[in-house]
Amino acid sequence: MTYVLGINAFHGETSAALLADGELVAAVEEERFNRIKYTSAFPVQAIRYCLETAGIDFSAVDHVAVGRNPLPSLGRKILHVLKKRPSASAIGSGLTRNVKTMNLKTHLAEEMGIAPRQIRARFHRVEHHLAHCASAFLVSGYPQAAVMSVDGFGDFVSLMLAAGQDKTVKPLVRVWFPHSLGLFYTAITQYCGFVKYGDEGKFMGLAPLGEPRYVEDMREMVRLKDQGRFELNLDYFVHHYQNVYLNWQGAVPEQGIVYSPKLIQRFGPPRTPGGEITKHYADMAASAQMVLEEVYFHALGYLQQQTGLKRLCLAGGVALNSVANGKILLRTQFKDVFIQPAAGDAGLSLGAAYYVYHAVLGRPRNFHMTNAYTGPDFSPAEIREVLAHYRLPYEEFSDGEICRRAAQLMSEKKVVGWFQGRMEFGPRALGNRSIVVDPRFEDMKDILNSRVKNRERFRPFAPSVLEEQTWEWFEQEYPDPFMLKVYQIRRDKQGLIPAVTHVDGSGRLQTVSSDANPRYWRLITEYQKISGIPVILNTSFNENEPIVCTPAEAVECFLRTKMDCLILDNYLVSKKNLGRENGGR
Repeated sequence: MTYVLGINAFHGETSAALLADGELVAAVEEERFNRIKYTSAFPVQAIRYCLETAGIDFSAVDHVAVGRNPLPSLGRKILHVLKKRPSASAIGSGLTRNVKTMNLKTHLAEEMGIAPRQIRARFHRVEHHLAHCASAFLVSGYPQAAVMSVDGFGDFVSLMLAAGQDKTVKPLVRVWFPHSLGLFYTAITQYCGFVKYGDEGKFMGLAPLGEPRYVEDMREMVRLKDQGRFELNLDYFVHHYQNVYLNWQGAVPEQGIVYSPKLIQRFGPPRTPGGEITKHYADMAASAQMVLEEVYFHALGYLQQQTGLKRLCLAGGVALNSVANGKILLRTQFKDVFIQPAAGDAGLSLGAAYYVYHAVLGRPRNFHMTNAYTGPDFSPAEIREVLAHYRLPYEEFSDGEICRRAAQLMSEKKVVGWFQGRMEFGPRALGNRSIVVDPRFEDMKDILNSRVKNRERFRPFAPSVLEEQTWEWFEQEYPDPFMLKVYQIRRDKQGLIPAVTHVDGSGRLQTVSSDANPRYWRLITEYQKISGIPVILNTSFNENEPIVCTPAEAVECFLRTKMDCLILDNYLVSKKNLGRENGGR
């Protein structure tokens, strides 16, 4: 048995993934354990979970791979420092991360609390975007494919176009720092008052509320070049001379402002975080989305032309832009698209591990990632113990009956916490750590926001649809089990499911198959028997925190919010049955 441990460390969204003879044993983000969203803490708990799941200790690990390698871009970094002279603190921060990466074995032993001699594994550093590309292609099941990785930047690169063939990924084109599509989008996101690390996903939902009237202005900020490349007009940015302030030293990632005063001169005062979202900022969002798509499809067009391939794999933070992803089959020559569920930096652990197993060790491919359920699960006894600890009365049902009960509760406009099986890998709740409600009632969006989610009103909620009926409800039918594409909802169906229909008639869908998630598929099927609709509203089981991991976290979230019911595997807890001392009404 060959064990390969992949990690993403010294960066946001730290994570770990473990392979056993090429099979994915476990993959999980550190944030699910330390409860800090997008955490940059070293993934100690994630690593421990992976080892425990495999039933091994660290001495059994043969290879450790990290999705970071500062050496290939070292020359360009030196030239950048000499030319742009970034601040001493920025240089020091980068050097600290590089030293830790180069001395990973020592740092790993310290963090894990073990002696270095207990670690017999070989260590591998995989270039950031190569790891991203590997995370998509090597688990796609495609024998060959065009591959694109695009994000803010990593290892001094912001975009890589590549060709995947059998066990290898061959880079074709790189776009080097400081030019970055991700940072362009971050700059406009920050200007519009969304300044926290990871706020780009929120910002994307604002675009349909606006008009793209600033497109020509933004085209001056990012210009298309040959070979699918682009470059920024650096007058609008500060990251090339101040460097991007990224604080990875604590557990909470922080990012400094990347736009310059010229952006304010061009577009007016930036929005204060928490301030009113006027039409101006919605129009900025619409314009930024359109320009991002122009660059995105410029790169994809060149990639398809150069490779001649019809299958595409995507990764990197910008590959989480589900609006752009939903247009790929409409605007390119590609016929198949694969994006793994943790397409952002959390997926670097997955990609680094598979790159080492296949490209370095030469082992044959034998794994196709068909679901995202690679995190912790809990036994009935563990769940009952939690319920007893919180003194919660509950009812127990069979698999079929619990799905029928949940469907009935949803049809009565109840807000249902739905917790089952292994936790999802990646930012989306996909039916194992979800809150589910009836999409037929438009006011369910406000009910969810006021009673549980407490998030911006413009943000849409997502539909989960039975895969075999996707074409009846959406204008595209290509499956998306990981909720990474936005499709238009058929016009005659939009009024039937208003709670999951965004203002532009779209929905970021999850297609649910009986193979990938049989219980969740059955829940939707039971709901369809009541309503005639094979679609439910699915949002993540959390309240301004990482998605819940454990039954105890699910119970805590249930008790402090105004959810009506909680289902933990086959156990049902109803708020109406609780006394006031434990969260009842």
